[in-house]
Amino acid sequence: MSDKGMTEEEARAFHGYFVMGFIGFTAVAIVAHFLAWSWRPWL
Repeated sequence: MSDKGMTEEEARAFHGYFVMGFIGFTAVAIVAHFLAWSWRPWL
C-alpha cells in the first residue's frame, strides 16, 4: 500500500507557505481598506 499523505517535513513546509500567504493577503487587504477609507469614509 502506498502512503498518500504528506510527510512531517512536507506538512511543515506547506504550513509555512500557507501562513506566509495568509499574512501577505491580510496585509494587502489592510492597506486596501486604509486607502479606500482615506478616499471615501464609509462610516
